[in-house]
Amino acid sequence: MHVVSTEAGQDFKPRPVRTRTGSSREPNTIACVITTFNQAHFLGDALASVRSQTRAADEVVVVDDGSADDPASVVENHPNVRLIRQDNAGASAARNTGARACSSSHVCFLDADDFLLPRAFETGLALAGDRPSCALIYGGYRYVTVSRAPMGPDSFTEIDGDPHLALMRENAIGMLAAALFRRDCLIAVGGFDETLRRCEDYDLYLRIAQKYRIAGHDETVAEYRWHGANISARHDGMLRAALAVLDRHEARLGADASARAALDRGRRKWRDHYAWQAYVAGLEARGWSPKALASMIGGVTRSLRWSPGIIIDHLSRGAARRVERTLPRRMVSPVRRLLGKPAAVPFGGMRFGDLNRLTPVSRHFGYDRGTPVDRYYVEGFLARNRADIRGRVLEIGDNAYTLRYGGGKVVKSDVFHVDAGNRQATFVGDLADSGSLPEARFDCIILTQTLHLLFDMRAGLATLHRALTPGGVLLSTTPGISPVDSGDWGDTWYWALTANAARRLLAERFEARNVKVTAHGNVLAATAFLQGLALEELRPADLDFNDPSYPVIVTGRAVKA
Repeated sequence: MHVVSTEAGQDFKPRPVRTRTGSSREPNTIACVITTFNQAHFLGDALASVRSQTRAADEVVVVDDGSADDPASVVENHPNVRLIRQDNAGASAARNTGARACSSSHVCFLDADDFLLPRAFETGLALAGDRPSCALIYGGYRYVTVSRAPMGPDSFTEIDGDPHLALMRENAIGMLAAALFRRDCLIAVGGFDETLRRCEDYDLYLRIAQKYRIAGHDETVAEYRWHGANISARHDGMLRAALAVLDRHEARLGADASARAALDRGRRKWRDHYAWQAYVAGLEARGWSPKALASMIGGVTRSLRWSPGIIIDHLSRGAARRVERTLPRRMVSPVRRLLGKPAAVPFGGMRFGDLNRLTPVSRHFGYDRGTPVDRYYVEGFLARNRADIRGRVLEIGDNAYTLRYGGGKVVKSDVFHVDAGNRQATFVGDLADSGSLPEARFDCIILTQTLHLLFDMRAGLATLHRALTPGGVLLSTTPGISPVDSGDWGDTWYWALTANAARRLLAERFEARNVKVTAHGNVLAATAFLQGLALEELRPADLDFNDPSYPVIVTGRAVKA
């Protein structure tokens, strides 16, 4: 985990907080305040994400901001959760109500339609313990669909230099649920401004950064659920609110030229951001046609008070790449012509070269040319999790990875194989057979490129879960985009998995909070692997870039509770 610590120009030295013996600082505690307004249908998910934390909350408070639905019926299913009702006064007022009702040293705010990831409290409090003078700790977040499917890469922006100037230039913290506040500092700056209905979190970040220290870490701790009714979907209103926050903050600034330069840059950044959001949303709503494109340029011009020249200039300075990623293929060339740019690859101009063939370069996964491309991701995953390969370890097929990555931490090495003729095998059978392995015997199981060979994958995972000791770890890799073996394993090669499929399969047995799944690869790596090219024919940069839409390998780490 990468940690970023930043410091405002004005130092903050907290008074020591002592126990009754007067000997040491009291341990940090955490309260989670969940606000809800007519979102009882989401509230249960939010509460479940709090309950799944690896470090439990000391207080959980739900503030019902005058809902017409029935959040109480949801809260009653969650013990030790306090419900506070108030007349509708807005999210800022509801959060302040929750903060005042708590007594913990730190507080996290979660909207009812969002989620916290399992290590949110543990990671935040650990950094808060290391940085006791920080008033705000923040981490990364991601956008997800209603069903929690990721909508893009995780987001974390490192604050470089003075946090006050950095936050005026852009909202580096972003999602409120990714932030953890020292409650005394939150109250000292007046909490959330209850006159604001949008961008109230950004206003609070600026006020805190003006007085106190901030620290950030790059672990993703929260998920923003996008369901279409989000306040942030109202682009023109969000832009006006963000600019109004900066206008208010300008009144708090002195004559510092660097601060005013940061403020001006922030205004440009907000205009760029919401103009783009309005443009894309409008095109998606109206259909991708030249007429719609012209109409949207006019619409953005009117709603955000930009001239057509500024919009075209904005697009020509880099946003054209984002246009190309969202446009249907037939529209890419016309849009590039509109912007005065030649097509990256004109229609019909693609040259396939050595790949213009109906058979692959190699039918042996690249073994006959060097190292298969998928090994880069499989072995990188095992290397990153080598600390788990300890005690009694079971590996499928042979024990090469056990010895390579476990070394002296391995007390006993076992091998499972489907073929009794394998001399290394200490266990022989079918993983789908629950009796093929003893119960609670292994501290780690290495399952590389095997799960897809089981028609009944759920039965196989049940066997592996049963065989692990409590706290034992399953390290699994499965193919995503891959050739199908034309040799010995071809008859039993049943599946290829997406990250979502692997995550659900593992979570059914190990529980979601104990599972971490990642997709590895990109279109170049996938193409090379399908063709049977060798790892040695590619550069690390060709492999390290990750595009979840082209998973070559899906890795999963699952811990038995």
